[in-house]
Amino acid sequence: MHQTATTLLQSKLLHATSIAVVYRGQEFILHQGELETGKANPPNDTTLYEIGSVSKTFAGLLLANAVLDGKATLDDPIQKYLPAAYPNLQSQGQPVRLRHLITHTSNMPGMLPLQVNTVLQDFTAHATPAKLNAAYANYGQPQFWQDLHTVNINGPLGKDYAYSSAGTELVAHALETIYGMPYEVLLTQLLAREAGMHDTRLKIAAQDAGRLAPGYHSDNPVITTPMPQLPWGAAGNLKSTMPDMAKYLRLQLGTHPAVVESHKPLLRFQDDFSIAYFWNIGTSRQLGTHYVHHGGVPRAQGYAYIVPQYQLGVYIITNQSGDATAGAMESALAHIFDTVASMESAQ
Repeated sequence: MHQTATTLLQSKLLHATSIAVVYRGQEFILHQGELETGKANPPNDTTLYEIGSVSKTFAGLLLANAVLDGKATLDDPIQKYLPAAYPNLQSQGQPVRLRHLITHTSNMPGMLPLQVNTVLQDFTAHATPAKLNAAYANYGQPQFWQDLHTVNINGPLGKDYAYSSAGTELVAHALETIYGMPYEVLLTQLLAREAGMHDTRLKIAAQDAGRLAPGYHSDNPVITTPMPQLPWGAAGNLKSTMPDMAKYLRLQLGTHPAVVESHKPLLRFQDDFSIAYFWNIGTSRQLGTHYVHHGGVPRAQGYAYIVPQYQLGVYIITNQSGDATAGAMESALAHIFDTVASMESAQ
């Protein structure tokens, strides 16, 4: 882990990282670097990180739970859960279904409002965080429902991978309708009950604001603002600590029925790439079948890996977000995967 962190922090612009590893039942957490350049303030176990789109795997877990509860099926048309008629949410006579949303094959836009997709095309531009803040300044569920009427679904459903955070937000609403309670309550109750996670939330209370990791966008040396709040937040608003993420890895490596359901391959795109309930499923000679999700906001990026063959879970995050950040993390993680693979083959 130390070698992974040291390698990562050699990358230009990166100066802090935290890593959680669960391996054959044991937990390890490492923090390295400084959250702010020259401040000698390393992250610690109380630091709250913005985990970005790794949040989607939590929505997948809740939906898997609803399916097992008999409260939903993956073939339910999303229209079943919506507050008004949306005749536009269909293609070639087929309705958009829950399974299309969780496999990113609904042809829904990436984000709503639509102008956000244009902003994100130039992700590394210094103005991007401010433009995102402006787009979401007064943007809640009423505006989302309005914009949803303007969505055009083009092409066949359930076939082509097109990543959609807007689709994830719809899943959160469906869960609220199914259980009759807010998404955040559903989520925090499940995490507390099944994983003992009490420090993972969509919104940060005033007294915890100081725990939120400061972060840097692209090559801008000035600390940038947090990810703005989305209408439900399921697509990318979760904040968590490393001890809680270690508990999440442990949950994902276990035999909880909803976890098992959420790992089921639902669609195969290539020989080495399938998708489950929002989890990407990879296969490689070294790791076998494994589950992975990247998460990025304008000031943090992280990766979650679940490797059942080795009973290994890894979560890594850094408080910087740019074009090269994800690649740097993937390269640095090779130290951990090589070490585990060699330990396993020596047994």
